[in-house]
Amino acid sequence: MSDSISAQRGLYFEDFEEGMALETRGRTITETDIVQFAGLSGDFNPMHTDAEYAATTQFGQRVAHGLLGLSIASGLSYQLGFLEGTVLAFTALDWKFRAPTFIGDTIRVAVKVTKKREMKAAGGGFVSFDVQVLNQEDKVTQKGDWTVLVASRPADGDE
Repeated sequence: MSDSISAQRGLYFEDFEEGMALETRGRTITETDIVQFAGLSGDFNPMHTDAEYAATTQFGQRVAHGLLGLSIASGLSYQLGFLEGTVLAFTALDWKFRAPTFIGDTIRVAVKVTKKREMKAAGGGFVSFDVQVLNQEDKVTQKGDWTVLVASRPADGDE
């Protein structure tokens, strides 16, 4: 990832190119993350919240909620700044959960532009991304496609 992209805020629809790739920094998943997500979502599945029960499962320990991983992936991606102030809507998601994320795992997100479709009537265009959530061992834990509606660059004098 180039320094100019990581420091830049809010790319416009016209700035995205198919094949453009970005990667977030890592974030370690904590027990507090899981407890707070359970409280927020109401999902107190013992696989996430009960260490004794989780020890009896195929994973042998508590697993972070899949939707917690997806939520953190969204936040990490937004922190790169490439959608800040230019994203109009998150419009589609096709997502797969491939491997567990455990307490202590550090995840990061690799994002690659796969498609663009101009939508002048909506003030921009759709940008589709191939997204992978990777752990500290470079194993893909979650992956899929995100589509967002991104604003077009303002005409001269509109900025």
